[in-house]
Amino acid sequence: MTGRIHSWDLSTGVDGPGTRFVLFVSGCPLRCLYCANPDTWHMRDGRQATVDEIMGRIEKYRTFIQAAGGGVTISGGEPLLQAGFTAEILHRCKETGLHTALDTSGFLGARATDELLADTDLVLLDIKSFDIRAYQKLTGGQLAPTLSFATRLDRLGVPVWIRYVLVPGWTDDESAVEGLAAFLAGKGNVERVDVLPFHKLGAGKYEALGIPFPLRDSPTPDPALVTRVCQQFRAHGLRAD
Repeated sequence: MTGRIHSWDLSTGVDGPGTRFVLFVSGCPLRCLYCANPDTWHMRDGRQATVDEIMGRIEKYRTFIQAAGGGVTISGGEPLLQAGFTAEILHRCKETGLHTALDTSGFLGARATDELLADTDLVLLDIKSFDIRAYQKLTGGQLAPTLSFATRLDRLGVPVWIRYVLVPGWTDDESAVEGLAAFLAGKGNVERVDVLPFHKLGAGKYEALGIPFPLRDSPTPDPALVTRVCQQFRAHGLRAD
């Protein structure tokens, strides 16, 4: 089986527990205004790779990854845009005893079969906003599929880390954060909420691609705002950092 990939990297901490082999696949149906990887939007811009090729690459780092208590994370782009390719890699990794993680917006959660999720030890679920209109303006997509996916993951008992990018003026509304915190507090599988301050490290990629960076003039959140949002999640019994 083949798929379209953008790149791979070794990462520690943010893409799952321990040191991770992170595979970035190509293609994404959303156009998040703060996206740091616009070079992964189109599948045509990725290169074709086979599952065997990817597994061979992973095997070279197996000893190091396992010694560091890590595993393999499939990110993007959006991995569920290539659900079959993603499922096969997760299954092969699971068969060989590697911890597996799926980094997704959940927008295409309906494409994830129960078998794919059974091979997934952790889902990194990026919930962009809990406000329906803000979500649409921020991503160009709809919020409902992600919330439905979150509910399904809870029903299946798949562990989840929530990713919440904090963008002043976009995702810092107190009532929206409160709504998301209450929603997540009702899910027994949410292990933590990572509040990720908005940054502009991807601005150079937009310039190189000749497209405008929509949030170029938006401020990054100050520490007080990050603390406030974390405390809102913690007030609902959630671990938030």
